Amino acid sequence: MKKYKVGIIGATGTVGQHYVALLEDHPWFDITVVAASPRSAGKKYGDCVAGRWAKEKPLSDATAQLIVRDAFADVAAVADEVDFVFSAVEMDKDECAALEETYARHECPVISNASAHRWTPDVPMVIPELNSEHIEVIKDQRKRLGTSRGFIAVKSNCSIQSYVPAFHPLKEEFGISRALVCTYQAISGAGKTFETWPEMVDNVIPYIGGEEEKSEREPLRVWGKIENGVIVPAEKPAITTQCIRVAASDGHMAAVFVSFDKKPTIEEIKTRWAAFAGEPQRLNLPSAPKQFLHYFEEENRPQTKLDRNLENGMAVSIGRLREDTQYDYKFVCLSHNTLRGAAGGAVLLAELLCAKDYI
Repeated sequence: MKKYKVGIIGATGTVGQHYVALLEDHPWFDITVVAASPRSAGKKYGDCVAGRWAKEKPLSDATAQLIVRDAFADVAAVADEVDFVFSAVEMDKDECAALEETYARHECPVISNASAHRWTPDVPMVIPELNSEHIEVIKDQRKRLGTSRGFIAVKSNCSIQSYVPAFHPLKEEFGISRALVCTYQAISGAGKTFETWPEMVDNVIPYIGGEEEKSEREPLRVWGKIENGVIVPAEKPAITTQCIRVAASDGHMAAVFVSFDKKPTIEEIKTRWAAFAGEPQRLNLPSAPKQFLHYFEEENRPQTKLDRNLENGMAVSIGRLREDTQYDYKFVCLSHNTLRGAAGGAVLLAELLCAKDYI
C-alpha cells in the first residue's frame, strides 16, 4: 500500500509531540515535514524538543534530524511536499483558523486538533465511530475554498469523547431527553505535567476555561445533519456539564446522569454498548480499537490509572450503570484525553479520510 507523506504543523508543542510519537511507526503515514513557529525554524527537531520531550517513547533519530520549517512562511513549500498535514498549533483562534485555511487553499488537506474551525459550518467535526458521514460535507467546503484537494477536518473537544460515545448507540432507538455530566479532567489536557504544574499535586480545580460550553454544545454538532452544504446541529438532547481539573496525568473521566424518551432496561443498554461498532471497525483502520466501548462489571471500574490505555488508549471504558432517583440512569465513563481525545483521534480521522479517498 502507498504510504502517505505527512506534515505536522505545531510539531514542537505538546500535542505536536503526541502526533510525532504516534506516527513514527504508523503503517500508512510517514513524517516528512515538521513545522513550527519562526523561532524554531531552521533548527533540528531534536534540538527544539530537547529537555522537554513529553513522551516516554524516545524520539527516533530520523525524526530528530528533520529540519523544522516555518509554519507560516513556508506554507506553499510544505503543501507541495506532503499529502496532508496535522495541525497542532497553539495560538489565537482567529490566527489559527486563517493559517489552517491557508494550507487548505494551497491544496493541502488539514486534519486539525485545534478548536478554530469546529463551528465553521462546512468543516466536519468528526468522532469517526459516530458521525463518519459528516465527511461528505467536504465537497461543499471545497467549492467554497475553490480547491480540488484542499480541505479542513477537525476532531471534537477531548471532554466529550468519554460520554458522547456511550450515548450514541442509545440515542436513536430510545431518545435522550436530558443529561447532566461532570467531567474530571487530567492535567495533560492543559498541556501540563506535574513537573511543570506543581500546584496541581494533591489538588482539584473546579474550573476549566471554556470547557463547559464546549461540552454542552459540541455533542449537538456531532449529532447534526448535512443540509444544503453545511452541518446543522441537532436540537436535543439538553446537556448541562461541570468540568473539573483533577490531579491525574492522563485520562478524562465523566460522571453521567441521563433520561430517555423511552426508558431502556439495563440489559438493553449493555447489549447495545457491547455490539456497537462504527466505520473505523468495519474498515479495520490501523488505529481503531477492536472493541470501541468496554463495560466493566466491577463496582470500582473504570479507573483512570488502570484503564486509560485500553486498546492503545483508543477505547472508551464504562462502568457503574444503575438507576437514579432524579434521572433514569447514571454511569461513569473514561477516555484517554491525549490519545482518543486528541492526537490519536485525529490520526484515526486521517485514516478514515484516506480509506474513503478524500486524501
